[in-house]
This record gives sequence, structure tokens and C-alpha cells, in this order.
Amino acid sequence: MHRVTQCKASKDYRLWLRFDDGVEGSVFLGNLLEIGAFRAWRDVDQFCRAAIDPAVATVVWDGGIRLDPDILYQDLQASKRVKEFNAQGFAPAVE
Repeated sequence: MHRVTQCKASKDYRLWLRFDDGVEGSVFLGNLLEIGAFRAWRDVDQFCRAAIDPAVATVVWDGGIRLDPDILYQDLQASKRVKEFNAQGFAPAVE
């Protein structure tokens, strides 16, 4: 299990994370705004109150929102792979 050691939420619904193995980066969570308890994040100040629960080493918010650290880690790794792919200058094929 991955453990979040640091986090910082920004007003553009990005969450910067650092994990116990040194991996760090940001994930976009704005796509969750229309789902259940995440609607509270429409108040961006509420989103920016992200904190780490030391007992479970993941990101939490008031109201009981808690994100799975393994899912966050996978999302972060996936976004890094996309950035690396795009940085190589690949362009879509034109026919």
C-alpha cells in the first residue's frame, strides 16, 4: 500500500502529492465535482482544505471524503506516462 506523506490542493482542482517512496506530482480531481459527496468541492475553498490523515496516510476532507492512496498513486503514474509520451513529440497520423 502506498502512503501519502504530503499534499497541497490548488484552486484549479489539482492535488499535488508526495508518497513515501519519493514519487510526487499532481492529479486533476475536477472531474469528480458532479458525484455525490464531491459536490461539496464546488466551493473551491472546501477542496483546498485537503489534509493528510496520519492514521491511514491518505488525503481527507471535512465531511468524510477520503481518497484511496493506491488509486491516487496509479492516477499520478498514468498522468506521468501521458506527459512523457507527449514530450517525445508524437503527433497523430494524418491521412
